[in-house]
Amino acid sequence: MSPDQPISLADELARRDDDQLLDLLQSRPDLASPPPPGVEVLAQRAMSAASINRCGEDLDLLAVAVLETIAALGSRSEQARGLSPVSTDAIVEALSERAAPDAIRARIDNLVDLALLWGPPDALVTGPHMAAAWPWRSRLATAPVNALSLAEIRAKIDALGDRERDLLSTLASGPGLGRTRDAGLGPDSDRPVPRLVHQGLLLVVDEQTVELPVVIGQLIRGEDPAEPFELRPPELSGGGGRKVGLAEVDAAAGGEALEFLRHSADAIETLGAHPAAVLRAGGMGVREIRRLAKALSVDEKRVGLVIEVLAGLRLIDSGFPVPDPSDGLEPSWAPTTSVDSWSHQAPERRWFSIASGWLDLHRRPWQIGGRTPDGTLIGALVGAMPEGAARAERLLVLQALAEAKPGADVTPVALGRHIAWRHPRWLRRMPQSTIIETLAEAQSLGLVAHGALTSAGRELIATGTPDEVEAATVAAMAKSIPAPIDFFLAQADLTVTAPGPLTPELAADLALVADLESGGAASVYRVSESSVRRALDAGRTGTELMTLFTSHSKTPVPQSLSYLIDDVARKHGQLRVGVASTFIRCEDPTTLAAVLNSPVAEQLSLRALAPTVAVCDDPIIDVLDILRAGGFAPAGEDSAGELVDLRTRGARLPTPRERRASARKPSLSSPARDRLAAVVTHMRSQDAANAATLTAAGAGGSSVTGGGLPATALLQTALANKQSVRLGYVNAEGFASKHVVVPRMIGAGQVIALDPGSNDEHRFSLHRITSVEIVD
Repeated sequence: MSPDQPISLADELARRDDDQLLDLLQSRPDLASPPPPGVEVLAQRAMSAASINRCGEDLDLLAVAVLETIAALGSRSEQARGLSPVSTDAIVEALSERAAPDAIRARIDNLVDLALLWGPPDALVTGPHMAAAWPWRSRLATAPVNALSLAEIRAKIDALGDRERDLLSTLASGPGLGRTRDAGLGPDSDRPVPRLVHQGLLLVVDEQTVELPVVIGQLIRGEDPAEPFELRPPELSGGGGRKVGLAEVDAAAGGEALEFLRHSADAIETLGAHPAAVLRAGGMGVREIRRLAKALSVDEKRVGLVIEVLAGLRLIDSGFPVPDPSDGLEPSWAPTTSVDSWSHQAPERRWFSIASGWLDLHRRPWQIGGRTPDGTLIGALVGAMPEGAARAERLLVLQALAEAKPGADVTPVALGRHIAWRHPRWLRRMPQSTIIETLAEAQSLGLVAHGALTSAGRELIATGTPDEVEAATVAAMAKSIPAPIDFFLAQADLTVTAPGPLTPELAADLALVADLESGGAASVYRVSESSVRRALDAGRTGTELMTLFTSHSKTPVPQSLSYLIDDVARKHGQLRVGVASTFIRCEDPTTLAAVLNSPVAEQLSLRALAPTVAVCDDPIIDVLDILRAGGFAPAGEDSAGELVDLRTRGARLPTPRERRASARKPSLSSPARDRLAAVVTHMRSQDAANAATLTAAGAGGSSVTGGGLPATALLQTALANKQSVRLGYVNAEGFASKHVVVPRMIGAGQVIALDPGSNDEHRFSLHRITSVEIVD
């Protein structure tokens, strides 16, 4: 190599030690799959457009500006060799007014570590496909429009004519690229594209393609971008409102988490009692969404989020539930059998499954009710909406919030600017509206409160094994959720106030005898005649209900409440329904006579067996429902005359076995360092094998191509003379490689040899050896 010729990437990688190569393979895991046979192949992969494009996903705006500056400073001499060398000082000087010199040098060092740049500091070079690391086809950070301030850019946009502005609006609503024959016309043309190009409001990609600068699109859409000239990282500033601490953030999030759990449980119960029909196109219809919204007393947007998360966890699914309301004619949305075990878990564990399910969800629930670019209505639980980017968007938002100080209130505008600087490729993929909607969903689940990421949210996105993340997240949410209480306040207006979350047992007992009027941190229930009758139907007695209120109410039990319970209990159960097929008995002959003389008797085909006993052929559940609809108050009993709880559990579907992959597992995960160490060792071995020189024939050297007896004979010679050999070998997967080893033993169809560099023992099958060479 001549002194003026730039160093090649292969030579640069060959000079790195093993730890530096391990760092490179961990940063760019695609280079290690499959293991490269030497640094020459590793360098070719590192310079390929596909690998550089993947690496560009993790570059921030300043790193992109460094690459664009190199493209601007380096003149193309030979197309195959890319750009001419550029010094570090020239790059720093070009960007010194837009970023700190130390930050620029740090980015250059990082790009060198990533093998995107190489060479000495005064002659850095790059490959011919380095533009693949740019976020867009044209320059982003060093575009001419970025030299202007936002005010100057707005003034240029405001001065445009209708044709030019309509063109910019069309490009801003899409990917930003446009195909036109006007791209190559001069500025004197009366066409809008050349005039916009001349003003720097459009960038020319080639003779027939133009691209809209990102900052222009943001302003056209009404967003609030950062100053385009500035390359320093934007601050995650607060909203300027009331300052809150992390404890207050966690407390607010705990309340939101409990509220979401309550709405989830109500949705499961409602779908269990009345499964929702599946549309022909799949999904759940608007009418069913409205029914659920009315039952849960929430808006339709909240229902969409709840059912999407529940469906993602397979707590609800479509199919033919048991019992099936359609008698097997149409599939329905109903709870699965997983609900029964999930509902008995602690609140913090149920919340962890909800939060993890939302984070891993392929769909965007906030889009329900909107329309796709082709005008198709986006429905709930419809298979056409899933996008892999939805999961990455949530991680980007939460990870950006995690970089702020704990408890700091971060506005959506500041968050959007930070994401745009840290991940410039997401500038067009993730508009401001997506950030706002994602934050709203995270707040509904209790991951974000007061504009700050909660302690549980930080643990959820932390690194670690799945078990470690779950344990830390559950522990953090357990501290955020208020401790359950075992008391309430009974009021004279028949309302019961729970000033905090009740214990599971007390909550179930109170929900049985009273109807929830308003949820939240302090819930309000109302006791009515129908709610008391519901508790009595479930097998409770009037005495047990009075004991519930007297033992758990911090206030004296109001007289109106005790009168209501006594009055309903006295009337309740005068009619007793049992299994005969079904029998009806009553100690008061007059009451049974009234039943037999009512329309109910004909509907049930009642037959009187005695003045106090009648029977029918209908199931006991139907008899109870019909008698209650007829104005009577029957109670169910077993064969021993004891009251029984005949409430239905609700419809259930079998739980599907498949589970969706986690959003936190990238498509190409970084292998463990010990596995990458084996890759580096393999590369070193291949380089040594390729560099070994064949022993001269006069000194007894020889070589054999192919296996069989000639190869075995040459191996025996090397074994006897303790000489090194270079083996050509094909493994069971068909992967060809070369190895320089010293034979130690030959037998049983194998060669046992030592690596002369590490003394590691290797075994080679004789029938897979393709060549043998005795080397120095």
